[in-house]
Amino acid sequence: MSISYNAIIAGASGLVGSKLLTLLEQTKHIETVYALCRSPLDTHSSKTIQLMDGALRVTKWEDSSPTPTLGFICLGTTRKQAGSKAALEKVDYDLVCDVAQTMKMIGVTRIAVVSSLGASPRSLSHYLKCKGRVERRIESMGFDHVVFVRPGPLAGREKQIRSDEVVVQKISSFLSPLMLGPLRSYAPIPAESVAQAMLYSVIEHHDANRVVLNSANMLDMLSSYQT
Repeated sequence: MSISYNAIIAGASGLVGSKLLTLLEQTKHIETVYALCRSPLDTHSSKTIQLMDGALRVTKWEDSSPTPTLGFICLGTTRKQAGSKAALEKVDYDLVCDVAQTMKMIGVTRIAVVSSLGASPRSLSHYLKCKGRVERRIESMGFDHVVFVRPGPLAGREKQIRSDEVVVQKISSFLSPLMLGPLRSYAPIPAESVAQAMLYSVIEHHDANRVVLNSANMLDMLSSYQT
């Protein structure tokens, strides 16, 4: 990476988002990081500018401010945390789409979004249906390059975990060494690996406008960087 970038991230207080924020701050080719947040983040990096708003809006933008061309969205909730299907949709669909549109308006051309394994607009699961609809909506916004990461269970997640994920994580951790081929997508993946994959994939120049990465794809990509 010989080019310098400015980036903007939403959801930097979450598990993947916090890892990604740290990575952005430590990457020398990232000059400025805008963090859309509802409350102050625990960061002391001089390159990070916190944009605080309850609805994660950008209400004021100076023309002299460096334009972020890279965008990252790590937002999401759970049915238990949200309280209802409608409330979950407000976050996982409405808010994510609004934030993506905001990023597009201020100059973002390449964006990476945390989705979920099994995301589909036709899914019987309300959660996965929201994720699928988000992918379809963001893809239509006109970004030059869109990356959707669809991780399986996140290794190390302790807070705000869904009850079904508890079962999946326990089973996956036990069976992880046996998960080969297509099953690798269901193996637990570290949040830091997801964050790294988001950064690397949004900077890489692909022929395809849309790239979807499951856990196996992400780990394979990171492995290629280490060899």
